[in-house]
Amino acid sequence: MPELIPLRLFENYRFVLYAPFYAAHATGAYEREGLRVELLPSPGPGKAEAALLAGAAEVMWMGPIRIMKEHERDPSSPLVAFAEVVCRDPFSLVGARANPDFRLADLTNLRFASVSEVPTPWLCLYEDIRDAGLDPTRLDRVADRGMEENIEALFGGELAAVQLFEPFVEQAVRRGGHVWQQSSARGRTSYTVFATTRDRIAADPEPFRRMVRATAATQRWLMVQPPAVLAETVAPYFPALDRAVLTGVLARYQAQGVWRGDPLMPEDGFMRLQRALLSSGYLSRPVPFADCVDNRLAKEAMAS
Repeated sequence: MPELIPLRLFENYRFVLYAPFYAAHATGAYEREGLRVELLPSPGPGKAEAALLAGAAEVMWMGPIRIMKEHERDPSSPLVAFAEVVCRDPFSLVGARANPDFRLADLTNLRFASVSEVPTPWLCLYEDIRDAGLDPTRLDRVADRGMEENIEALFGGELAAVQLFEPFVEQAVRRGGHVWQQSSARGRTSYTVFATTRDRIAADPEPFRRMVRATAATQRWLMVQPPAVLAETVAPYFPALDRAVLTGVLARYQAQGVWRGDPLMPEDGFMRLQRALLSSGYLSRPVPFADCVDNRLAKEAMAS
């Protein structure tokens, strides 16, 4: 049997949202493409990009927000996305009571908590709130607490709504909470990609080509699997999470369409995210799609 090509991959966070990444390992997709992908702990946001550029790993998964920020800081940055996996915003607003007629304009009269752990969810919701005709800076928002603490505040009556992703949405619903708004309904918003450097792809494209083919195969598989099968596949990566909760999480994500069925990163999802980053002030200037994204290997995988 031919020797497998090694590839080192930084794991940024371990979230159920990243089930497709873990499914590629669990189903043997990489090995079938002749790869041995080593999953390495990331040194953390900001540090991981520097470590990747320094050669501590060949690939990482990350939000395009970080690629855009890197190119804003250094227009000649070689950092580039080459396959998209999460294509819609996975966060939701959850309330303690049913509110089927909720509109973002209702936040004017409510106290709510946004996510503090990572920046993208609030920055995207910020743009949605602006689109709804509101001034996000004038809302009664709690911005400095974690999601677990916010859930307790929700059911303690301190908050009317909280911004969450999985498994916290499922856990809140099981306690009697109600999903008011799913940000996935906004449409395509590029959220998580594989990234490397342009010079690595140019110097030796074959490992990345195989990674994209394995990713595409995993995406096709994931689109047709029942949530229970997905849960069984990725459960070893989440040993502390109740299997019923994990299954519910995966079912909700499937229904929301947060995962792509192919690795191509379209410009509209990239630009939707960038508009939010510019509107909120996170980016001071636009960065070109062509500087941040290389879809050539994704197009090859889809054609084959």
